[in-house]
Amino acid sequence: MSQTLRLVYPQWQGGIISHWIKELKPEDSSRGYYLGAKLLSILAPENNTHKTIEVPVSLNIEKREVKNGIMDYDYIVKQTNSALDILNKNNPDKIIVFGGECSVSAAPFTYLNKKYNNDIALIWIDAHPDITLPEDNTYAGYHAMAVSACMGKIDAINNLPSKISSENILFLGLRDWEREEIRIRQKEYGIKHFAPEEISKSSECIIKWLKECKASKVFIHFDLDVLDPNEIIAAVGVSPNGMKINEAVRVINDIAGEKELAGLTIAEHMPRVEILMKNMMAELPLFN
Repeated sequence: MSQTLRLVYPQWQGGIISHWIKELKPEDSSRGYYLGAKLLSILAPENNTHKTIEVPVSLNIEKREVKNGIMDYDYIVKQTNSALDILNKNNPDKIIVFGGECSVSAAPFTYLNKKYNNDIALIWIDAHPDITLPEDNTYAGYHAMAVSACMGKIDAINNLPSKISSENILFLGLRDWEREEIRIRQKEYGIKHFAPEEISKSSECIIKWLKECKASKVFIHFDLDVLDPNEIIAAVGVSPNGMKINEAVRVINDIAGEKELAGLTIAEHMPRVEILMKNMMAELPLFN
C-alpha cells in the first residue's frame, strides 16, 4: 500500500511581497504565506490514511538579508534540510504539499524524482514561470526561482536530491513573464507552455503533451495566482485573464487521469482577510 504524506510547509522567506499588499502591515504580509499554508491544511479534505507533518519554519523577520543572490538564504537552506529530513525518515510514495511560497515544491518534488529514477513529469500551473536565477540581480525572492531550483540551476542551493529535466516540464496558465529575459530563458530551456485561453475549454493539448512525455508519473504544482482575480483573489499576484476555478479543477483531474499523480502542491495562498481578523482579535479584551 502506497503511503501519502501531507507536508505542511509554511515557508514564506522566498517572497519579497509586502510592497504589493498595501492593506497589510509589511511584517504581516511578508509572513502571510505562513498562515496561508496552515489554512490550506485545515481546509483540505480529511483522509485518515494520510500522515501529516509540518516543516519547522522560522518567523524571525528582524533582519532580512540577501546572500548568494537569495533573500533569507540561510533560513531557506535550513528549512529545506528540515523538509528533506522529514521525507527521508518517512519515505513517502506520494506527497501533498501545503505552501507556503512556490519554492516549497523544490524539496519534495526533487525527492520523489530521485525515488522514481527521473520517471516524473512536472506540471507547473502558475501565472509565472519561476525560472529567475540569483545572478539575474533583479529579484532575490526564491519563490521566483522554484523551477530553476527543481532543474538544478541554482548553485547556491546544492542540497536538493535530483534534477528535473526541462523536457519533462510543462507550464500551464502562464501569462506574466515579468521580464523579457525570462521569456527568452524559457525558450532556451525548451519548456513548453499553454496559456489560460488555450486550456479554458479542453485539456486536449495537455493530454497530447503527456502522451508524448515518456514519464509515467506526474507532479502538479498549483500556484493560486494562476486563478482569475475577477473570480477569486487567493494569492498575491493579480494578473488578469487567469484560469477559472472550474478550469483548474478540470485540468488537474484530467492530468491525474492520464498519468499517476505522485505529488501535488497548493501554494502561495495569501489570507488577507484572516490576517486582518487575527490582528483585530489581538486588540480585543479577555484574550490575553
